[in-house]
Amino acid sequence: MPRGDGRLTHDIDPQSAGPQDACGVFGVWAPGEEVAKLTYYGLYALQHRGQESAGIAVSNGRQILVYKDMGLVSQVFDEATLESLKGEVAIGHARYSTTGASVWQNAQPTFRPTPTGSVVLGHNGNLTNTAELVDLLAERTASTGGAAGKGESATTDTAVMASLLASYEDRSVEEAALQVLPALRGAFSLVFMDEGTLYAARDPQGIRPLVLGRLERGWVVASETAALDIVGASFIREIEPGEFVAVDENGLRTERFAPAAPKGCIFEYVYLARPDTTISDQRIFSVRAEIGRRLAREHAVDADLVIPVPESGTPAAIGYAEESGIPFGHGLVKNAYVGRTFIQPSQTIRQLGIRLKLNPLRDVIAGQRLVVVDDSIVRGNTQRSLVAMLREAGASEIHVRISSPPVKWPCFYGIDFASRAELIANGISVEEICRSIGADSLAYVELDQLVEATGVPKDRLCRACFDGIYPVALPEDDLIGKHLLETDTEPLKVIQ
Repeated sequence: MPRGDGRLTHDIDPQSAGPQDACGVFGVWAPGEEVAKLTYYGLYALQHRGQESAGIAVSNGRQILVYKDMGLVSQVFDEATLESLKGEVAIGHARYSTTGASVWQNAQPTFRPTPTGSVVLGHNGNLTNTAELVDLLAERTASTGGAAGKGESATTDTAVMASLLASYEDRSVEEAALQVLPALRGAFSLVFMDEGTLYAARDPQGIRPLVLGRLERGWVVASETAALDIVGASFIREIEPGEFVAVDENGLRTERFAPAAPKGCIFEYVYLARPDTTISDQRIFSVRAEIGRRLAREHAVDADLVIPVPESGTPAAIGYAEESGIPFGHGLVKNAYVGRTFIQPSQTIRQLGIRLKLNPLRDVIAGQRLVVVDDSIVRGNTQRSLVAMLREAGASEIHVRISSPPVKWPCFYGIDFASRAELIANGISVEEICRSIGADSLAYVELDQLVEATGVPKDRLCRACFDGIYPVALPEDDLIGKHLLETDTEPLKVIQ
């Protein structure tokens, strides 16, 4: 069974877009408003978090309609579709899928009938105890004569959660949620709904972001504050780790289903979140610019021009230029319309690699000593192709600066980093990586410098992809976990 909803694609595959977060989620309760259109625009703001499928579910108080399909938000929905989705409460989802599971059946939101109606769920994150939950679901199905959670087969962790929520014959969805949520392990920021109520929940570690906003006549929950901005909702607060929220005609109510043990994902600050999003009272653009300033102080170099790898490297490149006094410039043009495509490229097109997304401005970079700022190096293929392309365009020196530490460990909480064997920083030095990508010099920001730039205490951040310390235990019978334990020289480290 697929364990999560992310795939690493930080290589020269023309369909790649950097390390992928599992999903973006959005929910709205707003009687009298066009909730489907609000959800559409919210998902549009969250498109960077998932680009393979999109879906919206809407309830008019009597029934729930779900519309989902493969593709970008703007490809899945049109005016006529949105006009047909009338109601007072809605949830939406933009997904990036597991390898081999990019199919309509796994698009979200996920629908399940319940004994008294129905439940629809959207999930951002990745559970680490899916096998245990499947066993729990089987027990409940047996105890209810096969009726528990009936509907589509459970092919993802999201489907298992939806089936569990639907499996309580004698409880409402809200009551069922308070039974199910404490059993979940891993990263989960959830939006779900029944016919009349919007629900949201966040795992006790708060690994993935989830925020609460207020409309004039309703409430919104979303993965990022940028989605609140686009629909005109005012930011109220982050949903707390271990918190369950419900909104209906009786107002908003919250309940804690587990004690908070905050471990927010540090990679949200590096790459995943939009630069105009705020996390833990920190504007992401400002954090990334500060990372760039720290890179310039720690890893200075004589150069003529600082250029970003657009768009993720831009804020850090601005910070690097400000601190170093080296002029900032745009040496690479990004094709904004590559996006996610389902047309498989031929071998000839594949060999073009990164050129489908980026093209050098030769008159800007020819003869220049460049500082090239990027957010991360995972496999190294992108940077290797990029350096070669810049040299071909006439750059005299290329000094690569990375606004995160070396990625040495896979993520089990919703970002699909490669296995350790595929991570270029696993087992070789920075100097060897530099030679591998063909740069004149290479430097990463130090982990402690990155943490300081976020303004969040180190013990409140998940840093597992950088230091191998996992805040939520990985079960020993987990196949991927076993592979790590058996093949790595360094042991997995888990903090409770």
